[in-house]
Amino acid sequence: MALSRTEHKKSTAVAERTHETHEKTYQGLTRDQLIQMYRVMFMSRRMDDREILLKRQQKIFFQMSGAGHEALIVAAAFALKAGYDWFYPYYRDRALCLALGMTPEDQLLQAVGAADDPSSGGRQMPSHWASRKLNIVTQSSPTGTQLLQAVGCAEAGRYFSRNPKAAERLDRSDYSGYKDVIFHGDEVTYVSCGDGTTSEGEFWEAVNNASLLKLPVLFVVEDNEYAISVPVEVNTAGGNISKLVANFPNFYFAECDGTDPVTSYAVLQQAVEHCRSGRGPAFVHGHVIRPYSHSLSDDERLYRPESERSKDAQRDPITRMQLFLIRENILDEDSINRLEKDVDDQIQRATDRVLVARLPEPSSITQFLYSPDVDPTSDAFATRPRTGEGEKTMADLINVCLRDEMKRDERIVMFGEDIADCSREQYLKDKLVKGKGGVFKLTSGLQCDFGSQRVFNSPLAEAAIVGRAVGLATRGVKPVVEIQFFDYIWPAFHQMRNELPVIRWRSNGNFSCPAVIRVAIGGYLTGGAIYHSQCGESLFTHTPGMRVVFPSNALDANGLLRTAIRCDDPVLFLEHKRLYRETYGRAPYPGPDYMIPFGKARIVREGTDITLVTYGATVPRALQAAQRIQRENDVSVELIDLRTLNPYDWDAIATSVRKTNRVIVAHEDTLSWGYGAEIAARIADELFEDLDAPVRRVAAMDTFVAYQPLLEDEILPQPDDFYKAMQELADY
Repeated sequence: MALSRTEHKKSTAVAERTHETHEKTYQGLTRDQLIQMYRVMFMSRRMDDREILLKRQQKIFFQMSGAGHEALIVAAAFALKAGYDWFYPYYRDRALCLALGMTPEDQLLQAVGAADDPSSGGRQMPSHWASRKLNIVTQSSPTGTQLLQAVGCAEAGRYFSRNPKAAERLDRSDYSGYKDVIFHGDEVTYVSCGDGTTSEGEFWEAVNNASLLKLPVLFVVEDNEYAISVPVEVNTAGGNISKLVANFPNFYFAECDGTDPVTSYAVLQQAVEHCRSGRGPAFVHGHVIRPYSHSLSDDERLYRPESERSKDAQRDPITRMQLFLIRENILDEDSINRLEKDVDDQIQRATDRVLVARLPEPSSITQFLYSPDVDPTSDAFATRPRTGEGEKTMADLINVCLRDEMKRDERIVMFGEDIADCSREQYLKDKLVKGKGGVFKLTSGLQCDFGSQRVFNSPLAEAAIVGRAVGLATRGVKPVVEIQFFDYIWPAFHQMRNELPVIRWRSNGNFSCPAVIRVAIGGYLTGGAIYHSQCGESLFTHTPGMRVVFPSNALDANGLLRTAIRCDDPVLFLEHKRLYRETYGRAPYPGPDYMIPFGKARIVREGTDITLVTYGATVPRALQAAQRIQRENDVSVELIDLRTLNPYDWDAIATSVRKTNRVIVAHEDTLSWGYGAEIAARIADELFEDLDAPVRRVAAMDTFVAYQPLLEDEILPQPDDFYKAMQELADY
């Protein structure tokens, strides 16, 4: 039947509206993209609800909600590229990870702690995302640590784009043979945090470093106005972080309504374009809500009135997106209901599977504490020194080792406070200055030889040095960084305890960061005082996953440093300041491939009556005492230099103690709770039947090191202290 003119007009109008609906875009988002956005947002919310139910049923053990943040972070995922860009999310970024390609099953496997959990293999709590395939880097719990790592990650992408040869995988047995590098040249590094984290010092260090280097880092602050129970006006001066960061140069800055995905996407698209084009970092401050408590361990009704919570509910991004889709004729109510049922069914199927998933084997606990590919304790790292001429100091042989390794390996970059020859390169080119190269001159000439892309000064911020190193190493760069004095390492301790040595283990082997941290340590300086004489190595040997090295002479420093650089684990390389240019322990240059395995002690002096176990600057002092007691009392002391503290050579200790039946354990740090206490305890525990006398210890007094040399000599262990202990033990 033919249509009347009126009916034809109506039909045409409907068709035109339908066509417009299909063709119209919203800030560049198509109809299908908006539907997909809503699907992910709804899935994220329902995943939160399902985990809350499972927690109440005691089928999972922790729950952290991303509710209220979904619109902003789904928009971020749509503006970025999964598996191309890099992601350092925080615990509210469930929706981001789903949008990038994680499945509900992936996330629920983490909630139950399953063996097949792709994020951590059951090692990390829920909402701590990781995916090697998607470039979602393993997430930590301490807020803000990821920010500095993201800076290092972006820095690595830039380095490889400028030095593509360094990215090549070489046929070697060291770390580089097992570290694939992926880079594109224009990748963006996403990193997010809550408004509370903007009070952390590492937040400011990250923003400063990204600004200084014009790095393609997209900072996303998800501001729900609460840091657990602390409101934003108590946490942030003026109540708005955007106003505080506004003067950092090279940034794209924007604030947006983070409960509106279209508005958020428009802002994030511009931010990503700014980063990708090389103009610098971006900072997007999204105002979101938190409709659920901080976590299931928190009850927000204790500090938030119903009126405030109801006001937030009016801005719920799920409800807003539903109404938007209906208003724009993109979906009707029936279509939304079908979509939501499909999501619920998908989550139910995933739940059914994960509740019967295989759990981790207890025997797997120690797997991935250290590299499964490169064993620095093996004979592969035992090479002979070539015959050389001339005696070099420890400082000399550390410098030449660094130079040799930088020639060999283009992935190595070095930075720290004052380590460059001169940051104002023109002064070097014009020969106006000679160059510094470190406060102890150990990196002298390296910037001149290898350029400022590979050797450069950092801001005076120890956490930033190590945090950037973590991000660089995660991407395949080999950072060999310097903390100027051990006494100032403590701002970096957060990164060195909770991040650097943990990443391989907590990601179940999917990520690793084999960085080397060099640091000058120790006293005996005649005037070093409290803040230039500290030890404290036991705090780092107490950290699983961290190799700790402490040489006492030039040859060992050279060989152990080369092993540290070529191995696949994070290494803390301790260099005693007093030993840098001592007459004791000088040696000829051993060649560019000389290495010493970790965990292999050196017998400095063989003996039959007493074993003395020590390391670092107490080695030459103990040697003096051993030589004296041999002359004066005919007591033969076997002196063991541990060389590495994690791992340490228990076999060498046990063999010697079984021979001498008497033992002294010594170190420079304070006596109580020091490194030697563990060695002494293990000897008493495992070698008790072999002992003819109690285990003795020699160490510093339980106090700080004083400035006046008279006091310093009294505080730190001296040759006379060793002699007295040897004499008493021989007479026992």
